[in-house]
Amino acid sequence: MIEPPYLLFLGDAPDPLAAKVAYGIRDWRPEAAVGQFRMEGCQADLGLPDMTLAEAREKGARSLVIGVANRGGTIAPDWVAILREALGLGFDLAAGLHVRLADVPELREAAAAAGRTIHDVRLPRRDYPIATGANRSGRRCLAVGTDCSVGKMYAMLAMEREMRERGMKADFRATGQTGILIAGDGVPLDAVVADFMAGAVEWLTPANEPDHWDLIEGQGSLFHPSYSGVTLALMHGGRPDALILCHEPTRRHLRGLPDYPLPSLDALRDLSLALARIVNPEVRVAGIAVNTAAMHAEAARDYLEAVEQRLGLPTVDPFRDGAGRLVDALVTDD
Repeated sequence: MIEPPYLLFLGDAPDPLAAKVAYGIRDWRPEAAVGQFRMEGCQADLGLPDMTLAEAREKGARSLVIGVANRGGTIAPDWVAILREALGLGFDLAAGLHVRLADVPELREAAAAAGRTIHDVRLPRRDYPIATGANRSGRRCLAVGTDCSVGKMYAMLAMEREMRERGMKADFRATGQTGILIAGDGVPLDAVVADFMAGAVEWLTPANEPDHWDLIEGQGSLFHPSYSGVTLALMHGGRPDALILCHEPTRRHLRGLPDYPLPSLDALRDLSLALARIVNPEVRVAGIAVNTAAMHAEAARDYLEAVEQRLGLPTVDPFRDGAGRLVDALVTDD
């Protein structure tokens, strides 16, 4: 277990989206975050107190959590000295990067010398089966997106909170580093060997009571050449009964790929249903979750109304306005 409270390390993140791990922890586990540590040139700001390592220790911080999700999941060379200092001051380290903290000799040696723990959450900790595509009891909802980092995790967490407040049986199923850090458990799906990814999702969403919903955190996008494989594994391993389409309307191209324009919600709906129906012919789109964080309130409201009128599906920003109407759609059509 990663010991709270946390100091969130933003490093030299070039924009807020690069620090999505830290933002997710701030928004969904605010009680665990005492402050942020930013290097010179960092363009992300959580609105938490800026602290030195020593100041954070004085405030009771126990773990330094790497809040950056950079392309390729690497550890920048100029982070290493800071992370070594943190270990020497008594911090544990936690990260969900592809490059593991424990594989950096300086950090491994510093942790051993200080008697501290390194947590690499993007590390599969069990063997997963090959997927079978078999039907199983219980219900499942999967978030799918027009792009990476458009709010798929936020949509599922908001729906879980709403459903539990109503007394419904629901569990958020984390499939990425941020979700695992928030939920405390899950499958780091993009670190699983490809042949076993869908099987890992089957394992994560086992047979359950007929009225229980698994809310599966989406990853990547079917339209993103870099990450489409992990999305398809979620679809076929999760065998969802319902899909939530997720979108961020201010983008003009796929993240990291300026030559690829963002697909439309119509295209996302049609392709997602076609592929999900391979394992569950009865799958449906229940609603649309739009990340309007970059829009003014009036513009966001007009956009949501226009999308809902055009596509005939409940369309909301679940973080800004609540996920009630998305949950209603599950219950109404269930």
